[in-house]
Amino acid sequence: MDSPKLYNQHRKGMMFDNKKVDSGTIGYFDTQQENHFFDRKSARIAVAKLSQSISAFANADGGELLIGVEDDKTWRGFASVEDANPLLDTAFDRLKSGYFDAEFLNSDHFPGFVLHLSIERSPSVVYSTSDEAYIRNNAQNKKVTGERLDSLRRSKGDITYESHAIPASLEDLTNSETMIHFMLESDRISEPSEFLRKQGLLIDGNPTVAALLLYSDHPQGQLPHAGIKIYRYETSGEARRDFLSGVPLTIEGPIYTLIRRAEETAQKIIDSIPRLDQGSGLTKIEYPVETLHEILTNAVLHRDYGTRDYVHIKIFDNRIEVESPGRLPANITPQNILDERFARNPLIQRGINRFPDPPNMDIGEGLNTAFQAMERLRLNLPYINESGDHVRVTIPHEPLASPQEAIVNYVRESGRINNSTARTVTKIEQERTIRRYFAELVDAGELAQRGSGRGTYYEIP
Repeated sequence: MDSPKLYNQHRKGMMFDNKKVDSGTIGYFDTQQENHFFDRKSARIAVAKLSQSISAFANADGGELLIGVEDDKTWRGFASVEDANPLLDTAFDRLKSGYFDAEFLNSDHFPGFVLHLSIERSPSVVYSTSDEAYIRNNAQNKKVTGERLDSLRRSKGDITYESHAIPASLEDLTNSETMIHFMLESDRISEPSEFLRKQGLLIDGNPTVAALLLYSDHPQGQLPHAGIKIYRYETSGEARRDFLSGVPLTIEGPIYTLIRRAEETAQKIIDSIPRLDQGSGLTKIEYPVETLHEILTNAVLHRDYGTRDYVHIKIFDNRIEVESPGRLPANITPQNILDERFARNPLIQRGINRFPDPPNMDIGEGLNTAFQAMERLRLNLPYINESGDHVRVTIPHEPLASPQEAIVNYVRESGRINNSTARTVTKIEQERTIRRYFAELVDAGELAQRGSGRGTYYEIP
């Protein structure tokens, strides 16, 4: 059983639990495989070696470190909690406050104190004591250097590719049709070159990536992957070549027109897809216009332009997938994306907003609009996941069999449900949305809330 005693570790005012655990807890940890999210380390681990694991978990998706367990799973902890101070100091020195937690485990079944570190995904790159960056890959800590390190730094928001200077002709940019049209429409009275300089879009007289994407007539001449690929797969299954209809379309141009052209092209394809409805025969598939628009705009404005890949729009019989190069930036996750705010490309974000009738809303508000539009049509909400170095948003065309109904049915079958399970059952990743559904069901008397904090669950009253 857990002991209520606390060990007062006065390191930056933090207090750590000192928990007495039983054989069941030990057995639970012993059955865990070392993987992308979990690792065991001996209490004899060197500080430098531990810092590599801390860096790897924090730079990837977070995870747990159990320190005081040998390779053969023998539990042999620290003789005293003070003996773990050098390792705790390393965690404090490497990680931001609030992005890790620690507790000591002790038991009659093993000697000493085992240190359990829970590490969250860090909003900035975390380095080892030798100033090297690692990332967790399956059950290994891998050092990242060169372009992989640059990509990691961009994903954390430590650097931006949009501010990178391009050896392109400034005269070609200032005389482009896009720039001239922008200056006339927005009533700018300064010269184009002066405007670019004041907006921080020139470095030593050379245009930046942001400048080209915003004001060049054909930025893909210098940035070949800054376009959009559109695919039509005649299937409700996987994206296989034998289901591909025709040649994928490539959309290019400055960002302002790129979004509009891609949206119009995708909408034409969607309008041509028949759907068989009971009692109605073949009907046209309909998605909310604002949903596709906002998700596509978000993918273009917030992608990692340093990653050599396109934005991909894949249109299936039953869904649309929009893939954007680069992981979610900083502290953004699929679970908190509707609540948190972070602009990977603030120059592009601000620049496109100066165009007449800009395609973008405030940071994060566009995705909220996309989700709300799906709810109004009673379609299942989009779901977001990270896959490798891409973010994929899937817009399903599935009638909403009421997430509330799915939640209640699960409780009736299983007895109880929590937020994590409800997200799986409803295919809704956003914690805030699930909390709202729980509140509605509690108010309606369908469910009763039990527990508190992370231990909150719901059952039939």
